[in-house]
Amino acid sequence: MQHKAGEGGGKKSVLRGIVAALLGAAVALSVQVSAAAEKPARLKDDPPAQALTLEKCISAALENNHRRPVSALAVAVAEAQHRQVLSGYWPQIGLKGGYLRMDEAFNFLFPETSVEVRAQTMAIPFGGTIPVTIPGVGTVPVNAFPIDAQTIQVPAQDIKLMDENSYFASLNAKWLIYDGGMRKGYREQTLAGIAAAKQEVRRTDLEIVDCVKRYYHGAVLARQLLQLGRDTLARMEATLSLTEALYKEGSGKVTKVDFLDNKVMVESLRSMVALLEKNAEMAKAALANTMGLSWRDAVLPADEKIPFEPFTASLETIVSAAYEFSPDWARLEAGIRASEGAVRTAQSGSYPKLALMGELHRWWNNYDAGLATDRNKNGWTIGVGIEIPIFDGFLVRGQVEAAKAKSKQLNEQRILLKDGLGLQIKDLFLGLEAARQSHQAALDAMTAARENCDLNTRAYQNGLVDTEKVVRAQLVDALMTAQHYKTVYDHVVLQSQMNLLVGTEVLKQLK
Repeated sequence: MQHKAGEGGGKKSVLRGIVAALLGAAVALSVQVSAAAEKPARLKDDPPAQALTLEKCISAALENNHRRPVSALAVAVAEAQHRQVLSGYWPQIGLKGGYLRMDEAFNFLFPETSVEVRAQTMAIPFGGTIPVTIPGVGTVPVNAFPIDAQTIQVPAQDIKLMDENSYFASLNAKWLIYDGGMRKGYREQTLAGIAAAKQEVRRTDLEIVDCVKRYYHGAVLARQLLQLGRDTLARMEATLSLTEALYKEGSGKVTKVDFLDNKVMVESLRSMVALLEKNAEMAKAALANTMGLSWRDAVLPADEKIPFEPFTASLETIVSAAYEFSPDWARLEAGIRASEGAVRTAQSGSYPKLALMGELHRWWNNYDAGLATDRNKNGWTIGVGIEIPIFDGFLVRGQVEAAKAKSKQLNEQRILLKDGLGLQIKDLFLGLEAARQSHQAALDAMTAARENCDLNTRAYQNGLVDTEKVVRAQLVDALMTAQHYKTVYDHVVLQSQMNLLVGTEVLKQLK
């Protein structure tokens, strides 16, 4: 009797372990779905869930997700910065105008002075004469006349230069001819910035697609587990009814203890089904939330089961193609090009800069003398300007060294990223291979567990096996089926992560 009691206790422990495993799987899925959904599950007054395929879900997410406009605006900013740099290759033309009112007119004060004249005889130039009238003599020609020594006083003179009111306008132009590579360096940096921003857009799209795929198949898995739980509960309830009937008939093989143990299993399974129902609703709400819909909306996956497509590409092919299509790799390459442009820009500080300059001006003033003459009011200027750096306290040298160090740093990061990217791809590749093997093993186990359950159920109806054995067979069947569903889901998730890491284009190319 002690041996039988111990054997019965061991069987009950196994059954409880199986139920605990099923409950653990349900709780694990609940945690996964709850982390994905940011809003509560659907309520009774919420609109009905709409059935959509995976492709439609992805399209809706790419259209409604708020992360995509942010990435697109980053590209617009980078392109605008590039256009700013390109403006440096064009002449800079500006028009100026204005009005000037002075409190008093500009003037020039010529100071008082004296002019000393010595005594001399002034001769008429070129042998000429001037008529001079002498009283009592008449008019006689004179070719020279004497001048006495004297001092001539010149009074101070206040000369007005312009009127108080002035209007002016000018058209000026400046064209940088040579800059030592400064503009080219900035152009390389902005072009690399555009490339990096576009790669960020690709990264955002890949993340959105990955998120939708995981939540879509998670909703399919939740629905499969819910249906599995309901089917198992119905089968366990039928077994419970048969156990109750056999117990009440007093056949002897089925006791009240068997009936109570079976009832405990059924009620435990009933609570797990309630949790699975909550998981299924949360999965649909999480999928709708990822697509940018309201928290009241829910999306029902159109697929009844998760497809299993073996991953057949080789590891070397994926790794080599990832360096071409990975957005992280392309973004780092753009950063390296930008750093090379920064080095060129820093080096331009040691070279001279040459520019053409010109101006066309017009000045309006009501005064016509002094400075306000027609010659001064209109005119133009043209010239060449050159700037030659002599000594800047080693500023440019430090800037060049910093830019070169940044470029070297990015090149070293490229080596790290190359190794890290290959390692991540290898990890996913091995995970896919393990998932493939687990899928086949779980499929075989599910098939065997289902056949075993059918045999034990028919045997129990004929009274050939104990209650614990048929209950255990039913629970193991449910557990193996759930494990099979989970391995298919894990395989799809790993494929989605591979798409996210190396880019969707790689897998399409390999296919």
